[in-house]
Amino acid sequence: MAKIDLNCDMGESFGNYTCGLDKDVVPHISSANVACGFHASDPLVMEKTVVLCQKAGVRVGAHPGFPDLVGFGRRQMQVSPDELRTMIIYQVGALKAFCEAAGLKLQHVKPHGAMYNMAGKDEVMARAICEGVRAVDPSLILLGLSGSKLIEAARAIGLRAAREVFADRAYEEDGSLVARTKPGAMITDEDEAIARVVSMVTQHKVKAVTGREIPVEADSICLHGDSPKAVLFAEKISAALKAAGVTIAPMADIAG
Repeated sequence: MAKIDLNCDMGESFGNYTCGLDKDVVPHISSANVACGFHASDPLVMEKTVVLCQKAGVRVGAHPGFPDLVGFGRRQMQVSPDELRTMIIYQVGALKAFCEAAGLKLQHVKPHGAMYNMAGKDEVMARAICEGVRAVDPSLILLGLSGSKLIEAARAIGLRAAREVFADRAYEEDGSLVARTKPGAMITDEDEAIARVVSMVTQHKVKAVTGREIPVEADSICLHGDSPKAVLFAEKISAALKAAGVTIAPMADIAG
């Protein structure tokens, strides 16, 4: 029987600002990517999110990004490999401490936003990120876009890797995500998104924005928790996968 992890970006509130439907979404996922204070979050939110996941039995991962609170980490930054590597160590190390304080083991690391997309195509960036992850804990799983340089870099240096696909994002023919600034980047029709997810998991293919079907390998599906329909969307995707004979399991049980 096929297995798949359902992950969601969480803990992205900070100070007086609330972002996402974390408490409502967490019962429907198996892994959470918790922001680490650079693109979103703060120490108190990090702690609260880790405890929320602990109580729900959800595995916790770090979600490091560029130091870009105003741009939510979605703006590209030009940094040296050493800067990038230490950004990862700093953020992952911080969340790891909160996990240990709660009696949990950090499961994985998923870069955020522009860092994720840039490193998906840039071998040097991908390597620097993976070296940062390995420096904190070589048993951590690197979660990256299926078919990307991140997955290649993780495996090249001996990290376990989990291949991620997106329920609500359109794909280019090369397997990269369509930029959010382009028309059609987001899949807004729930039925279409669910059908795409089932196809990616059971048939290993998805239709690109051009209409051409491209191959994908999925270990984990990303659900975004900051949309008004996030909870309903999570429920429907989970139900559709189970109906297709797919078991929902944490990333640690699936990653290679």
